[in-house]
Amino acid sequence: MSSLENILYFQAGLGLLANMFLLLFCIFIVLGHRPKPMDLIFAQLTFVHIMMFLTGGNIWLSDIFESLNIKSDIKCKAIFYTSRVMRGLSICITCLLSVFQAVTISPSTSLLAKFKQKRKKYIINALFYIWLFNLSVSSDMLFYVDSFTNVSDTKQMKVTKSCSLLPMNSIIRGLIYTLSTSRDVFLVAVMLTTSVYMLNILHRHQRQCKHLHSISHLRASPEQKATQTILLLVVFFVVMYWVDFIISSTSFLLWMYDPVVLIVQKFVIYAYPTITPLVKISSDKRIINVLKSLQSKSH
Repeated sequence: MSSLENILYFQAGLGLLANMFLLLFCIFIVLGHRPKPMDLIFAQLTFVHIMMFLTGGNIWLSDIFESLNIKSDIKCKAIFYTSRVMRGLSICITCLLSVFQAVTISPSTSLLAKFKQKRKKYIINALFYIWLFNLSVSSDMLFYVDSFTNVSDTKQMKVTKSCSLLPMNSIIRGLIYTLSTSRDVFLVAVMLTTSVYMLNILHRHQRQCKHLHSISHLRASPEQKATQTILLLVVFFVVMYWVDFIISSTSFLLWMYDPVVLIVQKFVIYAYPTITPLVKISSDKRIINVLKSLQSKSH
């Protein structure tokens, strides 16, 4: 158990450092240069992932709350509410990332082409409504999370050392489960649809280039590379989401959590936030050039 927790902390530490580096770079780009609309989305997603690590591990924020002498029930509500909001934001912003890239590479004859001119405005509006929606829909955590009391007849479901879910009416539990599942299934469906659409565009573009130039190996354009990166992230997210969905749904419906299962679930939850900044850093030429210049200056 302790070895699993140590690996989990290492994963969380790596993901946190990578996301902090990427967020600093995004802020530098947004403030100092002309940012691409994609930079705004990645900045939001990176911030969300940092908050996921801080709240999902129930480590750092717990220490902060304890040092401030805040009551355990308030601490649990704050941590679980923030964690739920950030997980909702992660899937919503990833979906927005996929839709935005589909709009970016869509041909001028497509229905999506009319959104190209006002992409930045649409992104800012979309991000605002995404935040508002998730802050509202996750509010059930404020009512059904409390500090754990070691009393057998309370029917609490212990989910961390100090926090638990309070018993709820089966109808309310079913309603919460249905609403959250419907939202997630819809967003995953949108991501898969836009992914298929982007793959189709990339395939057609590659065939046209081969036909025109009779070259078997063509260098991918920056747009194609960005699309391939986003497709990789979306597919990875969808796979990790369904693994997490199966684990959390089983635990929620059976009203039981095993400590080992909880650690495995956190591995799955942390996988996407850890991989995303590493993929972005390794695929963004601007970041690579900055790192190369820093390395040359040090030598």
